[in-house]
Order: sequence, then structure tokens, then C-alpha cells
Amino acid sequence: MLDVGQTHVGPYREVEMEFLIHSFMGTPVWMWLSFLGIVGVLLAADLGLFHTSAKEIEVGESLRLSAVYIALGLGFAGFVGWQMGMGAASSYLTAFVVEKSLSMDNVFVIALIFSSLAIPRALQHRVLFWGVLGVIVLRGIMIAVGATLVAQYHWVLYVFAAFLILTGIKMLLVTGDHAPQDNVAVRWLKTRLRLTEQLEGEAFFVQRKGLLYATPLFLALIMVETADLIFAVDSVPAVFAITADPFLVYTSNIFAILGLRALYFALAAILHRFAYLKYALSVLLIFIGSKMFIADWLDWEKFPASLSLGVTAAILTTGIAVSLWKTRRI
Repeated sequence: MLDVGQTHVGPYREVEMEFLIHSFMGTPVWMWLSFLGIVGVLLAADLGLFHTSAKEIEVGESLRLSAVYIALGLGFAGFVGWQMGMGAASSYLTAFVVEKSLSMDNVFVIALIFSSLAIPRALQHRVLFWGVLGVIVLRGIMIAVGATLVAQYHWVLYVFAAFLILTGIKMLLVTGDHAPQDNVAVRWLKTRLRLTEQLEGEAFFVQRKGLLYATPLFLALIMVETADLIFAVDSVPAVFAITADPFLVYTSNIFAILGLRALYFALAAILHRFAYLKYALSVLLIFIGSKMFIADWLDWEKFPASLSLGVTAAILTTGIAVSLWKTRRI
């Protein structure tokens, strides 16, 4: 007989609760499911409530939607601090800011892709929405592989750090615009798929006389996904250099990308005002890559997360301020 106030938990409920508190890549399953649930609700609301039909996204709507995503991304830091401690929250915030900043070049390339394929603004949101779904999967795979390598071979972090330093130096020295060219995936698709010469509304594929044809909108999606994969080669190691926790790496990546895609329609029109941000990002990559070597040199167990966040904010603030000042008459 049960005592008064005692709650009976059946065997299936016990198994369910045990599963939720079980650790997956160092973090309880319920925290992963909570995050994925939040992302799922956001995407469902985006597609089902706000963009049920093709329409041009106005700058005001872009800014409002981006503000919501940024608020959620920053608010998630509070959840991380509550569950994992303030050190983890600082690492998450630093990773969030770095990922969003490094994605600025991605926005520029996406704008060039849409321009080169003559994708009207009314259809661009559809490409970006389905592109986000691909990013969620591809970034997850890259981060899982990276986390496995770091867990088994700690020296991989030094490889990431050296790669970031070299990338930052290269960005400082190399000038010129990014040009959207057919990548390997697009060239392969053009030889394997039947392609329509013109857009077919919102469709990625159409049928003609019983045959399946891909549209330029599908090519735009492939190019956007490939561009993000290329940029992830820089940004994922950068975040791993901040924290090796897969949960913090993945959640900061996804929240930053969600917010940036929402902000795309506002940023695309004023990207020329951030002409000097590239140099700040170069310095940021060099700083992030140098942190591990600095910590070893100073005999620190780990570079302080709060100091890393402060330096990151200072570098980016300086880059943005200089860009806005230098381009004030443009």
C-alpha cells in the first residue's frame, strides 16, 4: 500500500525519466530535446504563421524577427548558466557572438548567389528557410565529428588554433570580393538533373511530360548550403577553440545562424557599411586561435571565458565603429 502523498511511477515512466537524464555527449538528453523543441517551434511558426505564401520580406519585419531570435539566443545563455554554471554561460555567449560575426561574410555571399541566379526577394525566404534545415543537420554532423576528435585527441585543438591563426592572417592579406561561382555540387547536379531555364514559382522541382526537372531555385538552395558548409570550416573550429562542449558549440551555432538568416533582408541592403569589419574578424580569428597558446604560455589551466568575451566584444565593436565612420558618406 502506498503512503499518503506517495506517487506511484510505473516502469515505463521510470524508463522514460531515466532516458531524459541520461547523458548524450556530456549533456542530459532532456536539454538537447528542449533545445531542438525550441528550434522546431520557431521554424514551424516561421513557415506556418508568418510566411505561408511567397512575399518580399520588408526591412522592418526582418529587424523584428531578428530581434526575437537574438533575444532567444541571449536568453538561452541564462538557461545555460542555470544548468551548467556561469562559466559555461560566458563560453556560450562568446561562441554565439563569434559565430554571428563570422557569418557576416556568408550573408554577402548569399546575396551574390541570389543576384547571380536572379532569385526575386519574394522567393529568397523559401531558400533560406529550407537552407536552415540543412544547416541544422550538417552543422550537427560536423560538430559531432569535431567533438569526437577533440575527446580522443586533445592535440586536435592545437591544430584548430593554428588553422584559425593562419586563416586570420590570410584574411588580412588577401583582398577582393567573393564571387559566386558554380561549385562542385552544382556542376555535378547540372550534369545529372534536367533543369528548367526559368523559375517555376516556389517550386524546387516540376514535372513535365512525366519527367522531373529541377529549377534555378533548387540550384540556389544547393549553392547556399555549400557556402554555409565552406564557412563552417572556419566557424566550427573557432567555436571549438572557445569551448569543447558539444552542446555549447551546437546551440550557439544554430541560434546565431537562425538570427542571421532572419536579419539577412535588412543586412543585404547595408552590407557596404561594414566594409572594414573584415579586418576586425581577421584579428578576432587570430585572437581565438592564439588563446590556447597564450594559456599554455602563462601556465593557465584555461583562458578565462569572461576575458575572452570581453576581448571579443571590444574587437567587434571597434570594427563596426570604424566601418560606420569610414562609410558615413556612402
